[in-house]
Amino acid sequence: MTCDLSRSLLHGYLDGELDPFRAEEFERHLESCSQCIAQLEEQESLRASLQAAQLYERAPAGLSTKIKRQIASAEAESDDQWSWVPIWRWIAVSAAIVVLVAVAYLGGERILTTRSGVEQAELTEVIDAHVRSLQPGHLTDVASTDQHNVKPWFDGKLDYVPPVRDLAENGFPLVGGRLDVLNGRSVAVLVYGRRKHFINVFVRPELGKESLIPATGTRNGYQWIYLRAHGMELCAISDVSAADLHGLTELLQE
Repeated sequence: MTCDLSRSLLHGYLDGELDPFRAEEFERHLESCSQCIAQLEEQESLRASLQAAQLYERAPAGLSTKIKRQIASAEAESDDQWSWVPIWRWIAVSAAIVVLVAVAYLGGERILTTRSGVEQAELTEVIDAHVRSLQPGHLTDVASTDQHNVKPWFDGKLDYVPPVRDLAENGFPLVGGRLDVLNGRSVAVLVYGRRKHFINVFVRPELGKESLIPATGTRNGYQWIYLRAHGMELCAISDVSAADLHGLTELLQE
């Protein structure tokens, strides 16, 4: 499969319009094509930003009344008489609408640009922290498969205590925990194993506002899932399969 063909399938893949065979073929191609992965990440990020921005502008309250008045006035004109006054009024209304749309577009573009930049910074921190943890000696501050050892370790180190569970019986053994920094704040990280792979789960209290991290995505071969559960914000990131990552996050929500 060439990259040109993959790009033609990208939007169909994102919209869920590909049949199972073509979708599986496209996913196999993603494993070896960084260009297509980058294209997919860019489209996912753009869609998430557009959905979150909720761009729309309400027409002025009097616009509907004014338009109806113009229509009634135009209908009252004689068929053999041409009035330039209604025409100029229509031109003025049309110009006002064009200006309104332009202002909304430019304002929305600035919102998307700013939001996208903040999202990229937040995601970069998460990915960098995950990659850094995979270096020898950086994965855990407390190495233990016992949740009763890991959870108390965070006492006094943070202003909250993260929920800790050993999920070994579900195929995700607890490896340990550590402290990391996101957006200038210390956060708890729980580390789980999955078939020789490690999954970092960043945990912090809900901030009471919309997250800047898209719910799901992939970048540089790593994928993440962001969710909220038990009063906490969690972001699980790893190079495991999407099915494995979803499986862990579903268990964490229970």
